Amino acid sequence: MNKRPTKEELQAAIGKTVPDIIAPGLTVLFCGINPGLYTAAVGHHFARPGNRFWPALFAAGFTDRLLSPFEEKELLKHGCGITNLVSRATVAAAELDRAELQAGRRMLEEKISRFRPLSVAIVGLDAFRKAFDQPKAQLGRQEESLQGSLVWLLPNTSGLNAHHRPSDFARLFRELREAVRLERERNNR
Repeated sequence: MNKRPTKEELQAAIGKTVPDIIAPGLTVLFCGINPGLYTAAVGHHFARPGNRFWPALFAAGFTDRLLSPFEEKELLKHGCGITNLVSRATVAAAELDRAELQAGRRMLEEKISRFRPLSVAIVGLDAFRKAFDQPKAQLGRQEESLQGSLVWLLPNTSGLNAHHRPSDFARLFRELREAVRLERERNNR
């Protein structure tokens, strides 16, 4: 589906899931909060117009061109993948309670154990704080790893997040890219 979903298609997307873009040994596994209705209706991650995920990836140098959500599988060629803390689509992430986010954390840990990415980047500060029971967590690298993978915290890229500008996302994603590059070099010594 490459067209805007109708009101009916959006309503029908409640509770739907979007398949992970994942493979063994990724450099970065990006982890969203959960699919929004637009994303679930079209079946591609971070698909809602105005979401700043794809522009931030490009601006930070993760991709050599701006990818559309419909090209999400191209990320695998760049050593990146996408999953979500909670798989079911909702109107808003605020519909997810702490217990559901914490159950999602356990599922994420299982995926990390299975696929062994070098790093995991959680895209959503508040969701991370609830899922990992770390109410004071800040953006950037976290002290604890997950199943041996670095954990990095990024702000929610939704167009509804007015706290960050496109240049902020580019800088924060670039910091992640640089940290991962340094970690890879350290591991290869």
